[in-house]
Amino acid sequence: MPTIRRLLTEQDFEEAINRRLRVRVFRDDHIVDNDTVIIRITEENVITQTGVSELSYHSRRDSQFFELKK
Repeated sequence: MPTIRRLLTEQDFEEAINRRLRVRVFRDDHIVDNDTVIIRITEENVITQTGVSELSYHSRRDSQFFELKK
C-alpha cells in the first residue's frame, strides 16, 4: 500500500481517528507500524491499534505518520 499523505496537524489526526484511516508509522527512517488505526492522541503520544489487543504507543516528536491509500 503506498503512502499518500503525511499527518501533521491536530486536524489531520482527528480526521484519521474519525474516519478510521489506515496509517503507517516511521521512526528513524524505518517502518515501526504498518496498516494500523489511530485510536487516541495525546500531546506526547499517538496510540495505534492493529489487532484486538495489539496497541502501540508512538512518540509524536520522534515518529512520522502517513495515511495509507485504500
